[in-house]
Amino acid sequence: MIIHLIDGTYELYRHFYGQRSFNKGKDKPFGAVIGVLNGILQMIEEGATHIGVATDHVIESFRNELWPDYKTGEGIEPALYKQFHPLERALTAMGVMVWPMVELEAGDALASAAHLAATDARVLKVCIWTPDKDLAQCVRQDRIVQIDRRTKVIRDEKGVKIKFGVSPQLIPDFLALVGDSADGYPGIPGIGKEGAARLLNQYGAIENFPKELLQGQRKQALLFKQLATLRTDAKLFDNVDELRWHGPTPDFNAFATKVGATKLIERANAATLKVILS
Repeated sequence: MIIHLIDGTYELYRHFYGQRSFNKGKDKPFGAVIGVLNGILQMIEEGATHIGVATDHVIESFRNELWPDYKTGEGIEPALYKQFHPLERALTAMGVMVWPMVELEAGDALASAAHLAATDARVLKVCIWTPDKDLAQCVRQDRIVQIDRRTKVIRDEKGVKIKFGVSPQLIPDFLALVGDSADGYPGIPGIGKEGAARLLNQYGAIENFPKELLQGQRKQALLFKQLATLRTDAKLFDNVDELRWHGPTPDFNAFATKVGATKLIERANAATLKVILS
């Protein structure tokens, strides 16, 4: 079986701003939610059977306690933020496994789900659907891959090495050195991407660097590495069979009708029939 793990928060952002551009700046109350549902239904129609979606129920996480400048929910547009929780309810109604994260982030959920799924010998491949560079650390050979839905790039272990210059296992070290503006930590001054890759390929993880190498920035670098390291210990499911899609729940009709997306009902029912007959 193939496991599909989706970054629901990223998809919500992507559809929100994509639709805003298409609709000339007019935001539909549930437009981004409907966009995400359409995308996941399309995956099911194209053969996806086991799906899990991770969301940021809140933006803040345990990392905000480690680094005060770590990303927060401040600045998120109200029209977008109002669709965070409806997305979770809509996916649940559509029968999709959802992991709304509070203390951890959606990225931690994806990393944990990938780790759990990969322990099952029946799983042939785990596809992590997000362009977030943090998730590159989860890639393993061609069994756990990262997919950017927008660019349609599929990145296996070789692809990660080509893009970043280091193996997936060293991605947290790489991000610690170069920084991640999206997450709010700056990296180590004077070390660019090429320099970081060169150092990591020469010495390995930051812990193995000669003590004088970072010139007093070693403690900071290790803190940033902690921020960049995704958790894999979230107890999201006991068996990958829990991720199998069996069709929408009775609540889905009411939701789709409420938001004016009745075509989703027809598509979901048709996909369910296909699952039953397969």
